[in-house]
Amino acid sequence: MKNLMFKPLSASLITVLACSSVLAQPPTRKSAQPPTRKFDAPGAPPFKVLKEGDNPPLDAYGNFVIGPNYVPAPERKKVEGVPAGKVESFIIDSKETKLFNPGIARKAFGKVDPNNPKTLIVETHPIDYQRRVGVYIPAQYKEGTEAPFMVVHDGPGQANGYRTILDNLIHQKRIPPIVLIAVGNGGGDAQGHERGREYDNMNGDYAEYIETEVLPRVEKTCGVKLTKDPDGRAAMGNSSGGSAALIMAWFRNDLYHRVLTTSGTFVNQAWPFDPKYPDGAWGLHETLIPNSPRKPIRIFLSVGDADLLNPNVMRDGMHDWVEANHRMAKVLTARGYEYQYLFCRGARHSVGNAQQQFLPHAIEWVWKGYSPKTDR
Repeated sequence: MKNLMFKPLSASLITVLACSSVLAQPPTRKSAQPPTRKFDAPGAPPFKVLKEGDNPPLDAYGNFVIGPNYVPAPERKKVEGVPAGKVESFIIDSKETKLFNPGIARKAFGKVDPNNPKTLIVETHPIDYQRRVGVYIPAQYKEGTEAPFMVVHDGPGQANGYRTILDNLIHQKRIPPIVLIAVGNGGGDAQGHERGREYDNMNGDYAEYIETEVLPRVEKTCGVKLTKDPDGRAAMGNSSGGSAALIMAWFRNDLYHRVLTTSGTFVNQAWPFDPKYPDGAWGLHETLIPNSPRKPIRIFLSVGDADLLNPNVMRDGMHDWVEANHRMAKVLTARGYEYQYLFCRGARHSVGNAQQQFLPHAIEWVWKGYSPKTDR
């Protein structure tokens, strides 16, 4: 499930991404395309249908339908006179880190565990790898001050890809002058690969990796200071990167309060099997959120009406991306969370066409209400 949030949204790229996602859990018929779901289908949460080209109000919570025709957001165009942020990059060699060293990879997908159909038996081997990191630094950043920031998964391309959007939003004072840290994954996808180990497992390990391995290198390499205030920290991602963003905020709520997801993989993709979280990320909406005190997490969700539906070899009933995001919206409502959820008509996995319209809005919505800790 590779990230498409920062890439040009051509039909060919969207097709490639959808195909790579399905490979994570091979379907019975490889040629089958996910069905198009209706927003008012039985079991769906209640939605408000918006006019084509509209995004929800910034002060609104709840569930909204957009599309199927999308209007590219004006914030995507460079504007004369708007100060331009700069982008820097660096590489992290796995051999130089304490966490996720070495990485893992597999040659074969794996087989269903006969003693537990919710998981796979996968043979892995250790690997060394390099992780690329792109960093956007706003023109308004003042040396020596602590900056709010957003970690984006499946980097590093978003540092350049989002630069114009961020330049415009920051210049218009619609978001604070945030640093964007686009972190590449460790390679591969899903069970038995390094990306799956980082993004799909139900623990705070990846948040700790970002905290101890990535952020110090950002500060040293790019000459910025990053805030310790969890309200000034956001995590963002697509597909498994989306589930990773919420997992970071859930298990390390002392570090992150803001989450932005597209086509979040809130399904059973965790590996190896952890009996404390037997349903993987499906457990977020199945047990964890509904049975836990509300945490200070502000979350943006989105899914396509033709998003992934993958019966997969496990036949566990926990690999429907639309159903997973619907369920997420329901439990967030029940527990009183601040959230917006977009059901994007005419959109497939990663909702690339819809992002052309809503992504600047989503970034602004996620950061709404933030003020520096010193001002409180």
